[in-house]
Amino acid sequence: MRSTSLAFGVRQSLRGLRQNALMSLASALTVALSLLVAGLFGLIIINLGHLATLAERQVEVTVFLNDSLPDQGVRAVEAQLKAMPGVTQVDFVSKDEALNRLKAVFANDKDLLAEVEQQNPLYRSFEVHTDQPEHIQPTAEAAGKLNGVVKVNYKQDLIDRLFRVTRAIRVAGLVIMVVLALAMVMIISNTIRITVFARRHEIGIMKLVGATDGFIRWPFVCEGMVLGLAGAAFAAVALWAGYSWAWGAVQRGLPFIPLLPGQPLLTGLTVLIGGSGVVVGAVGSALSLRRFLRV
Repeated sequence: MRSTSLAFGVRQSLRGLRQNALMSLASALTVALSLLVAGLFGLIIINLGHLATLAERQVEVTVFLNDSLPDQGVRAVEAQLKAMPGVTQVDFVSKDEALNRLKAVFANDKDLLAEVEQQNPLYRSFEVHTDQPEHIQPTAEAAGKLNGVVKVNYKQDLIDRLFRVTRAIRVAGLVIMVVLALAMVMIISNTIRITVFARRHEIGIMKLVGATDGFIRWPFVCEGMVLGLAGAAFAAVALWAGYSWAWGAVQRGLPFIPLLPGQPLLTGLTVLIGGSGVVVGAVGSALSLRRFLRV
């Protein structure tokens, strides 16, 4: 009889351990998948924001100069452009350089190029870059009033459309990240709650024998932190491997797409994912325990 009871007790203990291990594994995998999805979307959104910033920085003001303007006047216009608020770079484009650029664009139209080469009708110009997109229009308006300037080109309609697109990308990225973060917290917390629910009898027994709430809570909180950290580690390794492979593939096949390099992007993302896993695991365990501590 005693041996039968002992065997039954052992079987029950093993079954409980197996159940707890499976629930812990499910929690860790849920954390890993949630953080992996959030990290993947984070990488996409960060790179889209980077591309939008590069597109904004490439917008320039082209200032065309009168052919009769002497070299001294050209230098005076350059000095005035550089002194304008927000201007970061001013590049001079000679008539010959402008012609070479035109040849590169219309390389297949030799008849047109032959007529242009006989008498270069192109203007000398300055290409002006600003530190902020908002400085482009004021800079263009001020440049158009300088002596020796024929016209200014900055494609206001194109710039306005570009800025609307980049703003939409940033706002959409922020909204997506907030929604993903809330969904991740809810999913992980509910998964951890199921794990705690499976051990409710242990918690009840500990309460009945006089264990304090803190004595019961901290092992579960620590377990939640460990599960969160384990899931975050898996997600971080997957993101490192996946992004490193994708970045290399893009550099080899589509080098004109300026993706951000792995460092320091992945290091910062790893720290963020690890911290998020630990915090969510701890908070999820603590919140899930509140119901079962009321005995």
